[in-house]
Amino acid sequence: MQLNHFDSAGNAIMVDVSDKPETVRTATAHGRISMNPETFALISKDKIDKGDVLGVARVAGIMATKRTSELIPMCHNILIESCSVDFVMDKQHSEIEARCTVVTSGKTGIEMEAIVGVSLALATIYDMCKAGDRAMTIHSIRLYEKSGGRSGHYKYEG
Repeated sequence: MQLNHFDSAGNAIMVDVSDKPETVRTATAHGRISMNPETFALISKDKIDKGDVLGVARVAGIMATKRTSELIPMCHNILIESCSVDFVMDKQHSEIEARCTVVTSGKTGIEMEAIVGVSLALATIYDMCKAGDRAMTIHSIRLYEKSGGRSGHYKYEG
């Protein structure tokens, strides 16, 4: 495997994408937060004192995608053309799955934006509920699917 964020001397670099063609690129990341059943019930019934947990987490995830290049040193500043953050409630396991899908037309991938978006959405859920449940666990953050660009389509099959 060749890592392209290093030059021949081993110095960190931002990859030169100037000669790449623009294509429509889409990426979706998923992640989960586990919590106690009481916290899950409060979120489900919109009874957390701080407000609409999932609504705030959705906005946080979208905002995070737009700031990815400021957070990850070698990421390019990418124009976000579309972003959605959605949640799947898993009552049986007292977990919430966050899903962030980001779209752009550009010269480089948008996977990191989706991963950062889902990460911040989950961190926001933790922040809004931590007073009652400090044992919540954020886990299983991964790229679920991507399309566009030279490497083509990828889908997690785990």
